Amino acid sequence: MWAVATTAWAVPVAVASAPPTTTGPSPTPSVPATPALWTQSTLRTHLVAELNRTDPGVALDDLEHITEVQPQVSRFCHPVAHDLGHAALKKYGSFSKAAAFRNDVCGSGYLHGIVEETLAQSPDPVAAVTTLCAPQLAASCIHGIGHGAMFVSHLDVSKAERLCDRFGQTYQVVACSEGVFMQLFEPDEDDPAALAQLPAQRLAAEPLYPCPEQPSVFQSACYFYAPIYYLQTHDYVNHPASFVQALSWCLNAPTAGGQQSCTRGTGSRLMKYNIDRPGWTAAQCEAAPQPWQRPACVGGMVSYWNVNFHDKSARTKLCPQLDGAAAVACRSASGGSTSAD
Repeated sequence: MWAVATTAWAVPVAVASAPPTTTGPSPTPSVPATPALWTQSTLRTHLVAELNRTDPGVALDDLEHITEVQPQVSRFCHPVAHDLGHAALKKYGSFSKAAAFRNDVCGSGYLHGIVEETLAQSPDPVAAVTTLCAPQLAASCIHGIGHGAMFVSHLDVSKAERLCDRFGQTYQVVACSEGVFMQLFEPDEDDPAALAQLPAQRLAAEPLYPCPEQPSVFQSACYFYAPIYYLQTHDYVNHPASFVQALSWCLNAPTAGGQQSCTRGTGSRLMKYNIDRPGWTAAQCEAAPQPWQRPACVGGMVSYWNVNFHDKSARTKLCPQLDGAAAVACRSASGGSTSAD
């Protein structure tokens, strides 16, 4: 039985690829007029135009460089990478041709965008769900299937979950569910109308909706990504206290597992939105109301650090920047000894 089958989720609007510039080709990947501070919309427009003018590899390299120069871009680089995947599929008309430029910058968002657009264009998306990522069936690609499932099901969570259920192994269903709930809770921050599509009244009446109603295999991902909505609706950019408030809000989950996943998800968002100040980020985790939440929150930080840099560098690059209990929790979450090596 699908608990949210009647929930009316709105259809997300796919971002169209920007037309090529009309001022003549640029001799370098970057346009001359670089803004002092990128926003999601300006970065999307710049990179999609660059992709159309050159190729996805150039645009993705530029995206990676920009996130290094302006760390705040990490807050929205994943959906921008999605948009590049959409634009690449439209440009080349082939999953394999677009995927040949794959770069895992920004949490593999480019691959996820290709998968989304491919499913959206597929005459039989149900059949494509289990074949598109074959034969490797990598978790990152299946995560993209989850995003795509939300597109083709018109953001109907239960229908998207049934598509995820077509995978034969639990880890594959879980990977797919992560894409489903990331797509649900992370609307375009530059588009207030997209945020308004979420059922605000139901969410206000039932904290962490619709997570408690989900089948068990989907609950962990739902709780993990639910803090995204909380933080966006509490204006985390201008109200940094909302991160610690989110850790308290996670305790509304009716199960210990839900509270744990929500806490880890908050830690992940802390790292994503503040990747240039890990010490401050760890201090927010250490301010969690329950002692058990503190290492769980740091564990979420570690998970996002590794995803963002598409490697396992947290132990050698993140943990040394932390002190005390946070450093110990970081090393524990990174694997191996809890002491400094």
